Amino acid sequence: MTIGCASRTVASLTALSCSALCVAGALALAPSPALAGPGTGLPRAAASQPPYLQRAGTQVRTRSDAPELPDISALSWLVADSRTGEVLAAHDAHRKLPPASTLKTLFALTVLPALPGGIQHTVKEEELEGIGDGSSLVGVAPGHTYRVSDLWRGVFLNSGNDAVHVLAAMNGGWQRTADRMQAKARSLGALDTHVKSPDGYDSPGQVSSAYDLAVFGRAGLRNADFARYCSTAQASFPGDGYPYEIQNTNRLLTGADGVERYPGLIGVKNGYTTNAGNTLVAAAHRGGRTLLVTVMNPQTGGGTTVYEEARSLLDWGFAAAGHVKPVGSLVDTRPDPAAGASPVQARAGSANGDGSGWPEAAGVLGAAGLGAGGVALALRLKGVRITRD
Repeated sequence: MTIGCASRTVASLTALSCSALCVAGALALAPSPALAGPGTGLPRAAASQPPYLQRAGTQVRTRSDAPELPDISALSWLVADSRTGEVLAAHDAHRKLPPASTLKTLFALTVLPALPGGIQHTVKEEELEGIGDGSSLVGVAPGHTYRVSDLWRGVFLNSGNDAVHVLAAMNGGWQRTADRMQAKARSLGALDTHVKSPDGYDSPGQVSSAYDLAVFGRAGLRNADFARYCSTAQASFPGDGYPYEIQNTNRLLTGADGVERYPGLIGVKNGYTTNAGNTLVAAAHRGGRTLLVTVMNPQTGGGTTVYEEARSLLDWGFAAAGHVKPVGSLVDTRPDPAAGASPVQARAGSANGDGSGWPEAAGVLGAAGLGAGGVALALRLKGVRITRD
């Protein structure tokens, strides 16, 4: 760095600048009281809290006029504004749990762009191999020709693993589809998700989170085909000689099997396995606002509890909007993190409302840019505390 000045003062100013740089560098690199460890001789301050969505338990920031949160038994849940991405409340948002068929939201996000509905495809026997025992099926038969739109309705309405297997085969195969889903999740900032089986069938190591599933649901609703399929309550599916009716298994959408339809519901996807329990991503629109909720594995009641807990969270969210402060945000779609970056690095490098980002970076960058005014800058940096209320 070159500083312009009269020749007779160069030596004195250079000395002053060097002294300032040394003092500032020492101050910037010295441990601050808040971060000092044992044996430093400095007072220990309370450890800084992680971002709300990274904390265990229920996270909500209510004002005095906000409604009380409902009692929810699910292991993990989240309520977010779909338009802004603001998370209104959550419980163990990043807890990694088996997602069951809610993972089909990620499957559709990944494969829909490559397989539009107008394509026709004759199913081969081998494309239906490997379907897990007890899988939900829509009735895809080898040798029959289907429009891809029929197969997508089989995925979204009947949660048909047979339809997923055929679409995955058309997409390049089972493993290639899983790999592409993993890459898609990463590009969306959904770093809790590990894909092993594209249809959501239980597989060792396959997990997602309430946060990630909300990210998938939000991204899906921005895709016109995805939004249309997930909001369809009933449709005809080609059969052996004649079509038959299929119905969406999301009971909040259809009002079937003892569950009252939720007013304004617009999708998205439910799931169930014995390992995952009941899971649900649901979105509803009311009064100009669209809310998105995720509910994973309720611990009380029967098969309808996931819908009733989602209903309670949607009701609360619509009533609480404007009366709570967000506890974080769903990340927006962004390019894939740099190759080789760990999930922690990728999450920390994003400036999202989840509070991600490491305060240490400010100290390093600040020290690197010190010059003649370095003492003041370093002192100012030492007073910086990155906190979230």
